[in-house]
Amino acid sequence: MNTSEIGFGYRPRAAYASDPAQTRGRLVPEPESATRTPFQRDRDRIIHSTAFRRLKHKTQVFIAHEGDHFRTRLTHSIEVAQIARALARALRLDEDLAEAVALVHDFGHTPFGHTGEDALDEKMRPWGGFDHNAQSLRIVTELERRYADFDGLNLSWETLEGLVKHNGPLTGDIPPAILAYNARHDLELDRHAGLEAQAAAIADDIAYDTHDIDDGLRAGLISLDMLEDVPLCAQILAGVRSRYPALDPVRTAHELMRRQITLMVEDVIATAAANLERLAPRSVADVHSAGITLVTFSDRMRKSESELKSFLYSHLYRHPQVMNVRASADAIVRDLFDRYMADDAALPDDWRERLPLLDAAARARHVADYLAGMTDTYAVREHRRLFDRTPDLG
Repeated sequence: MNTSEIGFGYRPRAAYASDPAQTRGRLVPEPESATRTPFQRDRDRIIHSTAFRRLKHKTQVFIAHEGDHFRTRLTHSIEVAQIARALARALRLDEDLAEAVALVHDFGHTPFGHTGEDALDEKMRPWGGFDHNAQSLRIVTELERRYADFDGLNLSWETLEGLVKHNGPLTGDIPPAILAYNARHDLELDRHAGLEAQAAAIADDIAYDTHDIDDGLRAGLISLDMLEDVPLCAQILAGVRSRYPALDPVRTAHELMRRQITLMVEDVIATAAANLERLAPRSVADVHSAGITLVTFSDRMRKSESELKSFLYSHLYRHPQVMNVRASADAIVRDLFDRYMADDAALPDDWRERLPLLDAAARARHVADYLAGMTDTYAVREHRRLFDRTPDLG
């Protein structure tokens, strides 16, 4: 396949794509739908879940109350899904599976983004730690309780595999929750995921790389002039300013965003197409055993993306204003965990009723499940209920 073959209409699924008609099935067998493929059903179950709705009030970079225009985990997941579908369409993959993996990939994130995850991981260290990817798996296989016949969403093997391995095979120190599920339903942790999951993973990077710039500009923490020091952004800005010399900063920023997404997406499509032509996989099994990630950036774009990430870490994620908010969020998560562990009455009735049956490790995981499921706004409200003073997130 080469880039000249890429079109915009319907094109038959490639032999190396995941085929819903050949799915490896679900942990709990179910009758197939008469109107939807297994991957379409997975996508629909993800969208209708409680965990998906909670993403609306979970932080991306900025604390939710700082402004309605900043991204949340929900808007980010929708943006990732759009990019993943575009990649899947161009590469003749299963778009529904790529979308499902993209929509579910952030389910396990705590309130306050990576700050909350770091705090909860440290608190849970005596009991196996906390990992958002493992928590996503717990949510869709155990914690969501909507169906009469099973806990979780009973997603297909391919969607679960993509969720767990979208960033590559798992080796070494694997979170206990993933190992426990894998013992019941082998996800082949040491092999690469299908191409749809790979598309979702790199779509996540593209969305982050582009939209965090947008949020940083809106917050006034970075400026267009500062982006002149980032080669990829500088190249794009030069083109925008050459064509539109009188364009206002807001529209200039939007032009930067859309052109950057286009550049990155087209680079991935061309690189993946070349990788697929070289490897010539004849089945999804060939993809699983390839030993490399096939849906990736070119070497040149990977270097540009690394430079951009370095800029974002230095000037946005580690900005003093962001770090001050992170310190307050960290304190909220730690305080809540300690209180729930020490005081049964602090938990709501439906979470408290199981506590007498749990040992210390199970109790800690139970508390972590409750805390990780909170939105930012609910965590702040809970802290105010339980403590005399709540750290300021402003």
